[in-house]
Amino acid sequence: MWCISGLRWPAGIRTSHCAIPLCANGTIVHDTKIFDHHSATLREYIKTMITATNLVKKFDGFLALDDISFEFSDGEIFGIIGHNGAGKTTLLKIMSGLIAPTSGSLFVNGIDVVQDPVSLKGMLGYLPEESRLYETMTAENYLMFFGEIYGLSPQVIRERSRQLLSVLSLEPNGKKIGEFSKGMKRKTAIARSLIHNPELLVYDEATSGLDPMTSRFIADYLRTLRREKKTVILSAHNLYQVEAICDKVMILRRGKMVAFGSMSELREQFGSLTYTIFFSIDNPGKLLGHSKTYRQEEGFFICEAESMGELNECTGLIHDAGGKVEKIESRYPSLEEMLVKIGK
Repeated sequence: MWCISGLRWPAGIRTSHCAIPLCANGTIVHDTKIFDHHSATLREYIKTMITATNLVKKFDGFLALDDISFEFSDGEIFGIIGHNGAGKTTLLKIMSGLIAPTSGSLFVNGIDVVQDPVSLKGMLGYLPEESRLYETMTAENYLMFFGEIYGLSPQVIRERSRQLLSVLSLEPNGKKIGEFSKGMKRKTAIARSLIHNPELLVYDEATSGLDPMTSRFIADYLRTLRREKKTVILSAHNLYQVEAICDKVMILRRGKMVAFGSMSELREQFGSLTYTIFFSIDNPGKLLGHSKTYRQEEGFFICEAESMGELNECTGLIHDAGGKVEKIESRYPSLEEMLVKIGK
């Protein structure tokens, strides 16, 4: 066996990570040659949770989704973003088995969702953008009700409810749900989606309309769910959160998928690393006539470069003009900038 980044793989499988050969007792084997088995790849050992092929959805002639295809592995967080009307909620409902596509196929954990959507329900936790809760119930009774729907025993429901209320920092104190704040109601809805310990979670705008502290708490909790090896699919307008927590991101525009991949892959697609040079100079007139432009902001002169070559050119011009480089910042394009570039 081999130990790779904390995981065990059959001997001989090579990855981009460092592989450490282990004996049966777990000790390191020295001077062992790593063999390359061309017939086996790391992909064979990564479980595909979702496979969508040519998904199309029409509503009375309106094309809501147009030929969407993708694959997504389990145990990751998958974000779907786009402007209003891009098709995010429609895609989430199809992946939850709530509506059927007009054409195309969708397999979730081996289940044919188009042909057998009911089989998906036992492994799915769904959180709509607007959760209608039973406000005359207490949180405990509410979770008991839904736990019984999933066929759980009262003992299991009580223990699971206790764990969820604790980890979500939700203290009902005997209040009915109708007396809860919006943040408490959202946490209750999240607890409901998790009561049966599902493998797959589909959350539509999980943090929409919440105060910053509650929104951040829920985003952090989604990371916890990933560590528990759950697959999370979410849509969100808070692009900062999507960028921070998602392993893969899909960008929709008018029903079409215009981009899909990790943040590093999206950054390569929408623009490379850019550099911002902050500098001081006694006589900025000496920079006039050069191809690079600059502006003054926050007590500094600023010049921007889109490559290492341009960066060296800028710093050289500043030096030759008697200026001093104070700091250099580098950054990739944000999801917000990507959406702006795509347009509505």
